[in-house]
Amino acid sequence: MATLDLHGLTKTFGANTILAGIDLALADAEMLVIVGASGCGKSTLLRLVAGLEVPSGGRIVLGGRDVTHADPAARDIAMVFQNYALYPHMTVFDNMAYGLRIRGLAREDIRGRVGQAADLLGIGALLDRKPRQLSGGQRQRVAMGRAIVRNPKLFLFDEPLSNLDATLRVQMRAEIRRLQRRLGVTSLYVTHDQVEAMTLGDRLLVLHAGKPVQLATPMEVFARPADTYVAGFIGAPAMNLLPAELLGDRVRLAGGHEVPLPLPRVGGPEITLGVRPEHVVLAPGGLELQVELVEPLGSETLVHGRMADGTALVVKLPGAMPVADRIAVALTPGELHFFDRGSGRRLEG
Repeated sequence: MATLDLHGLTKTFGANTILAGIDLALADAEMLVIVGASGCGKSTLLRLVAGLEVPSGGRIVLGGRDVTHADPAARDIAMVFQNYALYPHMTVFDNMAYGLRIRGLAREDIRGRVGQAADLLGIGALLDRKPRQLSGGQRQRVAMGRAIVRNPKLFLFDEPLSNLDATLRVQMRAEIRRLQRRLGVTSLYVTHDQVEAMTLGDRLLVLHAGKPVQLATPMEVFARPADTYVAGFIGAPAMNLLPAELLGDRVRLAGGHEVPLPLPRVGGPEITLGVRPEHVVLAPGGLELQVELVEPLGSETLVHGRMADGTALVVKLPGAMPVADRIAVALTPGELHFFDRGSGRRLEG
């Protein structure tokens, strides 16, 4: 087991900065999920840690040892890829045993490690099959087994569930978390899927344009997003972000509707008001909304509409219910988020 420390890690390609000064410390046995939109630099960060890319600056320290310029094979890291990366001509057993044979382990030791990992993953009956004879979920288990048998200091997961269907993703998500906790291996997990991020990580690192925006527990990121980017990225559906004026004991939306606040707030007069769809409720005589789209999802109903000034608003209603062309809603005062209009940063207080 090991800790991982990144000090001022940067990566540039010509004039393009992909990662700008990443500082990070992972505790032993912690799972950190790196999340962000495509192109934010999360996979590049993983490849730098793995040794598949050379950093432009900074240091990578694994278990107290500087591995910034060490060969990938010398880092004692196991990586699980999006595309499984299995050898098609080898059996499941040989795919899982290949790395151990390269390291020169004895045959009995290899057989014991592969058997133990296969039992852990529930693929003991598949050891004689070829990858083409396996389902997507079974292939992913083999890829994980190949990583587990090495007993690495660090696990790296590069969007490993992207190729699976929705039902299997849920199942494998739980499987990965269970295994990581049972094995106690320090892990970095990259995904663009916020549900994976929220359910898998001990902490989340939200990246935006190569820069760390917020590093916190999943619930802290959800409850107190650091800026409008995080607020709009974490949550399904995303948080509503509305232009507004802060007037001390109330907030006025662009169309003139006012929401009283439980306590007076300090901030510039022009702000961005955040409210999650589940905190917009039906309220006769409230803010009028022209309904444009209704999504009945069984356990909930999503309503997409526009206020009188044209600002879009999404409402999440519990259960299945009929929705008229026009509805009246209210914003829950105690569940509002306030952001500076210029910088997008969260306003505290």
